[in-house]
Amino acid sequence: MKLAFIIDPIAKLDPTHDTSVALMEAACKQGHEVFVTSKESLSIVNGKAQAFLEPVYIYPVQLIDDPIIKKWKAQTPWYKQETGSYQFLETMQVIWMRPDPPVTVEYIYATYILDYVGDRTLVVNSPKGIRSANEKVYALQFSCTPETIVSSQKSTIKEFVRAKGQAVIKPLDGKGGEGILFATVGDRNLNSIIEVSTKFGRVPVMVQAYLPAAQQGDKRIILLNGEPIGAVNRIPSSGEFRGNMAAGGSVAKTEITPRELEICQELCPILQKDGLMFVGIDVIGGYLTEVNVTSPTGIREIDRLNDVRLAEQVTTWLESIS
Repeated sequence: MKLAFIIDPIAKLDPTHDTSVALMEAACKQGHEVFVTSKESLSIVNGKAQAFLEPVYIYPVQLIDDPIIKKWKAQTPWYKQETGSYQFLETMQVIWMRPDPPVTVEYIYATYILDYVGDRTLVVNSPKGIRSANEKVYALQFSCTPETIVSSQKSTIKEFVRAKGQAVIKPLDGKGGEGILFATVGDRNLNSIIEVSTKFGRVPVMVQAYLPAAQQGDKRIILLNGEPIGAVNRIPSSGEFRGNMAAGGSVAKTEITPRELEICQELCPILQKDGLMFVGIDVIGGYLTEVNVTSPTGIREIDRLNDVRLAEQVTTWLESIS
């Protein structure tokens, strides 16, 4: 197969953590051609989507547990990049749309261009699906979410916080725990927290009842075509309420519980209908909190903790349907 990855600049990716790198590495290992491009290079010419595609080869990433810097690192160089050219995207069998959020207007424009990829090319995830699935609001259609409101109104948000005692305020376009705030009744900063997060009432935010189980971990579950294939528990660091790895959370091996399987089963037909084939859901204490569809991560951590190769499983699945 030929696979194109629409990603952030490859030189800025962390090969020890980034799921896009894991997916590209698996494709190369299984004998496929891999190209990278950016959403800025997408265009429509003669009614067809095209992009500037650069061939890359990802060397098998050898992870080294460095006791000095106390983190995993990769041997270098970990990729080889060749001179690219403009090509029609319909020449690819698979296109991965994986720039990190925020989902800006430029991001949305990129999905419109991807609508013009030929029907014989699979886009993961579906451009229409990405547009319909805000990673915070999309979860609210399911019965397994905690009590939640979405509002820009200070009075509405304050009343919700008063009723729940504790709540978490999330920007609708954030990632990696960025901009998430903890709100409590009696906090003298509550008005300011609401004003800053809503940009003084102009932008809606998600406000969820705080789940004390978050201190035991925020579980990331990876779903492939609606079916769970792996999970990792993300545990907040001392003094922190966010478990996101980008916010300093540690990771631990975990199992998918029967309750979490029920959640996956509820999501499965809707994800399939919307063309959301590679998804990372976040679950706290048996409640679905987010559905991540843009650039869900966690594969590297799941692989290391469980001695598996999820990216190879994903690539094999793509081979079977392409």
